[in-house]
Amino acid sequence: MKLKSFLKKKLVRVQKEKVLIPCLEGNILHGKNALITGGSSGIGYEIAKSFLKNGAFVVICGRNEKRLEKAKNNLVSECKCLPNSITTLELDISSVDSMQKKLTNFLKDNYIEIFVNNAGVNFGNVFPETSEEDYDKVLNTNLKGMYFVSQVVAKYMVENRIKGNILNITSSSSLRPGISPYIVSKWGERSLTLGMAKKYLPYGIVVNGLAPGSTLTPMLKSDMDNDLNFPPSPSKRYAAPEEIANLATILVSDMGRMIVGDTIYATGGAGVITYDDAAY
Repeated sequence: MKLKSFLKKKLVRVQKEKVLIPCLEGNILHGKNALITGGSSGIGYEIAKSFLKNGAFVVICGRNEKRLEKAKNNLVSECKCLPNSITTLELDISSVDSMQKKLTNFLKDNYIEIFVNNAGVNFGNVFPETSEEDYDKVLNTNLKGMYFVSQVVAKYMVENRIKGNILNITSSSSLRPGISPYIVSKWGERSLTLGMAKKYLPYGIVVNGLAPGSTLTPMLKSDMDNDLNFPPSPSKRYAAPEEIANLATILVSDMGRMIVGDTIYATGGAGVITYDDAAY
């Protein structure tokens, strides 16, 4: 299998220096079909882009149809792929009943062998000032939503004898003391990843987690100026979303089939060797 990689032409700045971010591009997902939640922006969008550039067909899911269509048009332009390489599916994983019905109906007529659990939210105050409303909103998407959308996909894969991949996008926050709804949700996601991996490996379904540290996305930084500087991190910078997408592509490819139940931490050291980048 021929595989090539190249350096992305977009420059980023790290401590006043210009840096090229390497991006994987080739055929390692050639002909595979992937579904990505939270695929219209941020890390999910970059994962969709990487999958497309490595030969996959992609379904991007999100709660806003207009944002999904805009993301699709941008992906077609950036990846120089055919429009039928990308499908959109309006899906709110926090609304379990409607999500289950809509996704089940979609899967009746579509073949999916790669599923990326990426949708997530983060807002509200930390303990002890957290409101019940904020707690429920975060947990309903990040943990409850991930749990129940995974059930739909796992059942579908087993029933159709699909030996595929499920990748949960978690967070380095799963290593930190549970002082907020977001951190608590990420601990739960890490546990769910282990449980799913053990249960579904006998069916040929490989489940893993990918835990980014602070990544340059709109969730963390509204001023998207390609400046990766982040002094609190041991590596002194944010992760680029393209770097997270590279790892996601490898993990769901045939090269990653012996990585099972693991969570790969892409943190620049934050959360793995130090907690200094987090303010308590």
